[in-house]
Amino acid sequence: MSLINARVSAIESEYIIHIVSFLSGTNALKMMSLELPADIKIDTEVKLQVKATSVALAKNLSGTLSYSNQIKCQIESIEEGKLLSSLILTVDTLRLESIITTASLKRLSLSQGDSVTALIKSSDLSIAEVL
Repeated sequence: MSLINARVSAIESEYIIHIVSFLSGTNALKMMSLELPADIKIDTEVKLQVKATSVALAKNLSGTLSYSNQIKCQIESIEEGKLLSSLILTVDTLRLESIITTASLKRLSLSQGDSVTALIKSSDLSIAEVL
């Protein structure tokens, strides 16, 4: 589980659906939610969470994707297993973990120090704590 310190920058709501925008350093993030705590307002400081298995990776990404959260980062470390591999990604003060198949790791020829784009669906990001 990766935790991300962020600040609420916008909230859009329709019926019970909410799209919440955040700033984490220089990174803009979005979360889709059916429930939103009453204390979440513009400028609220929060800790966001995302499961490592929900962080997809792209190398040399070009084109347009539906992923709201596209974070350009570097691979700090790789722990390669037989079936799955864990990668630690960093940008600014943000640190994310991504767990991908080892076959994907090899297919993308990923190495420590490589630049990648971390992809997180807005429905996979959630508020862990209001600070």
